[in-house]
Amino acid sequence: MGVLEDRVAIVTGAGSGLGRASAIAFADAGARVVLLGRRVDKLEETASLLMARTGRAALVLGADVTDEQQVEDAVGAVLKNWERIDVLLNNAAVLEQGSVLELTSEEWQNQIATNLTGPFLLTKSVLPAMRRQKYGRIINITSSLSRNGAGGFAAYSAAKAGLESLTRTVADEEHEHGILVNLYNPGTLRTGMHATGKDPATVTPDIVRLASLSFGGPTGTIHSYG
Repeated sequence: MGVLEDRVAIVTGAGSGLGRASAIAFADAGARVVLLGRRVDKLEETASLLMARTGRAALVLGADVTDEQQVEDAVGAVLKNWERIDVLLNNAAVLEQGSVLELTSEEWQNQIATNLTGPFLLTKSVLPAMRRQKYGRIINITSSLSRNGAGGFAAYSAAKAGLESLTRTVADEEHEHGILVNLYNPGTLRTGMHATGKDPATVTPDIVRLASLSFGGPTGTIHSYG
C-alpha cells in the first residue's frame, strides 16, 4: 500500500517538468492522478509514461487554469469520475523576463493570471469537496524570487509573493476542516523554464510527503529542497 493509496490527486501543468515528475510519483505512491493543462498532447505523453511505469490510467483534462469556467468544468469531471479530490498540486506556471519599465500590462496580466489567479481558481473550486470529506492537501509551488525579487522578473516575483500570502490565508481558513495548505520551493530544476538544474524527479519525494501529511501536520508553511 502506497502512502497515497486511492487518494485522488490533481496536478496542474502535468505535461512536462515538475508536473509530469510529480504525477508519476503520485501514481507510484498509489494515487489516482488527474493530469490538467492546456496542451492535451503533452498530458497524453505523461499519461502514457504513467501507465507504462505504474499500470495506472490517469484522467487527462485539457483546461486553462486562468479560465474559471474551464477550471470548474475540470473539477466537476474529476468528481463525476472519482467522487472525491484529496490532493491539489498547483504547479502550472509561466516565467517571462521583463523589468517594470519594459513589461506591457498584457505581459504582466498573463503571468499574474497563470501564477496566482490559476491557483486561486483551482483552490476555490476544490475546497467544497475537501470540506465535505474533512480532508485535503494543497501544495503550491513557489520560488525564492517571491521573497528576494530579481531584476527582470517583476511579474513572476510578484505573483509568487502573492501566492505565498494566499497559501497562508487559505491554510488559516481551512485548517478546521482538515485541509492542510503548504508551499514548496524546489529550487532550480532542469525544465522548459531552465536549461540547467536538478532533475525534477529529485524533489518529488518531498512533494509526496506534503501530499500525504497526517492530520495535525504543518500548514501555511514553506518547505524547500535540501
